[in-house]
Amino acid sequence: MASLQDQLLNAGIVDAKKAKQLKHEKRKAEKSRQKGTVQLDPDKAQARLARQESAARDRALNQQKQAAAEQKALAAQILQLVRMNRIDRGAGDVAYQFADGAKIKKLYITAQLQDDLAAGRIAIARLDSGYELLPAAAAEKIMQRDASVIVVLNTRQTQATDEDDPYAAYQVPDDLMW
Repeated sequence: MASLQDQLLNAGIVDAKKAKQLKHEKRKAEKSRQKGTVQLDPDKAQARLARQESAARDRALNQQKQAAAEQKALAAQILQLVRMNRIDRGAGDVAYQFADGAKIKKLYITAQLQDDLAAGRIAIARLDSGYELLPAAAAEKIMQRDASVIVVLNTRQTQATDEDDPYAAYQVPDDLMW
């Protein structure tokens, strides 16, 4: 069986000059491939570029989805910590006022809970549209995840007193209501 080139020559579709030129180009292309030079096919280059762009878009989308999933998991952890550790306020008769952002809020709690809030043993956390009382240890765990959830967590700080302060002898009570 004759080669395709021979068949095309016998049929008269291709002349000998054209066949010789094609053979020469084929040999030249094979030689350049053997030397290590790469012939760039514009279609292949464009396809490779499109694949790279698509992969970059996919990576960015995956990162966004992963960040959203992590944020959702973090919110679920915070919600679980608040619900597991919340302290029952009971029938409180003492109004405890605190600042939540630019607003002043009020919770009715017992005198013991008020003392614990002032001492920093209890904290106030924002849960959905309400507020919950939590032990300070649970509040610190929540603050590691998202500090904006904890509204009030008092800490004792020792302040250096100024010797020229005329009010240094007067102590401010912890239960001072404002």
